[in-house]
Amino acid sequence: MIVRLVKMVIATPQINQFLDIFKNAETKIAKMQGCISVHLHQDIHQPQTFFTISKWDNESCLEDYRKSELFIDTWKRVKPLFEIKAEAWSLHQ
Repeated sequence: MIVRLVKMVIATPQINQFLDIFKNAETKIAKMQGCISVHLHQDIHQPQTFFTISKWDNESCLEDYRKSELFIDTWKRVKPLFEIKAEAWSLHQ
């Protein structure tokens, strides 16, 4: 199993739009082949900073998701809301 951690800093005026996009995508992501769980967390001191933490059966399942229409469409909508470039890590559980 691997854990995918993605840090995103969202422009403050765009936070509600980001939350709406994620809310609409979260259930679909969770249903992707090999996805064990997906959660969004917001920093308590820097509310424009968010982390997604997802767990996947293996790296191949994560890569299949990253190549999916769901990811491509969601990323196109979320990326313009970033204040700075997103950072991501894949970790062993």
